Amino acid sequence: MAGTPTHTVTNQPPPLVGYDVFTADRALVEAVDRYTGPDVRKEVRAELSALGRAAGSAQLQEWAVQANEQPPRLRTHDRYGHRIDEVEFHPAWHRLLGKGVSAGLTGAWTRPSGHVRRAAGFLVWTQVEAGNCCPLSMTHAAVPTLRDDAELAAEWEPRLASTIYDRELRPAGRKPGALFGMGMTEKQGGSDVRANTTRAQPLPEAGTYLLTGHKWFCSAPMSDAFLVLAQAPGGPTCFLVPRVLPDGARNVFLIQRLKDKLGNRSNASAEVEFDGTWARRVGEEGGGVRTIIGMVAATRLDCALGSAGLMRQAVAQAVHHCAHREAFGGKLIDKPLMRNVLADLALESEAATALALRLAAAYDDGGEQERAFLRLAVPAAKYWITKRCAPVAVEAAECLGGNGYVEESGLPRLVRESPLNSVWEGAGNVQALDVLRALRREPGALDACLTEIGRAHGADHRLDRAVKDLFTELADLEGVEGRARRLVERLALVLQGSLLVRYAPSEVADAFCASRLGGDHGASFGTLPAGLDLAAVVERARPVH
Repeated sequence: MAGTPTHTVTNQPPPLVGYDVFTADRALVEAVDRYTGPDVRKEVRAELSALGRAAGSAQLQEWAVQANEQPPRLRTHDRYGHRIDEVEFHPAWHRLLGKGVSAGLTGAWTRPSGHVRRAAGFLVWTQVEAGNCCPLSMTHAAVPTLRDDAELAAEWEPRLASTIYDRELRPAGRKPGALFGMGMTEKQGGSDVRANTTRAQPLPEAGTYLLTGHKWFCSAPMSDAFLVLAQAPGGPTCFLVPRVLPDGARNVFLIQRLKDKLGNRSNASAEVEFDGTWARRVGEEGGGVRTIIGMVAATRLDCALGSAGLMRQAVAQAVHHCAHREAFGGKLIDKPLMRNVLADLALESEAATALALRLAAAYDDGGEQERAFLRLAVPAAKYWITKRCAPVAVEAAECLGGNGYVEESGLPRLVRESPLNSVWEGAGNVQALDVLRALRREPGALDACLTEIGRAHGADHRLDRAVKDLFTELADLEGVEGRARRLVERLALVLQGSLLVRYAPSEVADAFCASRLGGDHGASFGTLPAGLDLAAVVERARPVH
């Protein structure tokens, strides 16, 4: 009969929308409370909750879809044939980036508890749309490098910390806020930046140069300025390259093409050429790697935070789906095998959040002990957390079944994004070798990490045994390069375990120590041992709204 429906839609979970992404994440809320002082805690929670409500809104989720479905386009010339080298973005991307800037995600260095509140915000914001987080990260991370030059820091830092987003390309001195990008990698060298061939020719004016060369990967090419490495007469040196010169003329910044990436589709990554490009030196000639390492360390922490955010969103979607979907006579979340999978994923997510926020708190402390801790813990955390992101995202998508393989679910976008942070800012081997370098050259870094781990001594026998195994690995550094990944993995797991034993609910710490440190775990998710309170672990991860 005409008009008769052929089917009725039932047993479908409601969209995970209209909720506070921050307050729905118990592990994150507890970490923020743990590392913020009582004088600012209420302010910080209100600030992050406002950002969380925006992140969970239908409007911003729609913007995220639009920004990814219509990626940036390169315009090398205007209609008259003039070279302009501009990147065009969908309006939704500008709205998202503007919201991130206004939320203070580029201004951590001078605010009370600035790094913790900014790290939590970054973790929340990644869950909306990770592509716009790249310029936020680069701008935030440029500050420690600029501080190598007091004059440059005084000029640029207020612009970088501004909560006003101004997308127009004009002299930075005429703008209320500015964004930074970075260019280090070249075709012939990759991660071996000392092999860079871009040349820097000194000009008569002290500290100024002309650059000639290329960058195979330039982050955020629509930015107002860039930190780049080039070969000056004294060796590899760090430079600030403004996009527009003070007189309003465009600096020579030739965008040859945008990268066609697996994920991170809304964000522009470019290949650029310098051909007589004006630059200002930052730091001393020949000290470029040392000068820019502060930026690299900060972006590496953002990689860990970004992966933690992606994992949290993947787990939230999986748990939400299974809490509403029925199969075989009951809710999926109540089925023992699915509960095991969800709990396993939740452990990975919470451990990542705990470690990433601990590192942010070390930045806020700023003391010598905490700086030493960061030297070893940042590359270890970056290595391990980013490595865990892809398998978590894939398994979470599988929890939704065929629905998780469909674009409208949002899970495919998380899956495509999930490998990115393990590659950005130095892939796994680079991080592992950096840990070895710190072990050999900076004994204080190991002492600081062991002090942190030691605060949990005696709280769990599996953690204590894992620490002893780590000592065994550390006792023999001869020929260690071939097993560097094994060492770094153990270090990261022990750091995570020590934090969860001290701060997480007992059911979370017990399950983590049994599986990750006690070895009672299979090769895939959903292989946690019997005797654990998995229902409590899953309920803690549920994004109630």
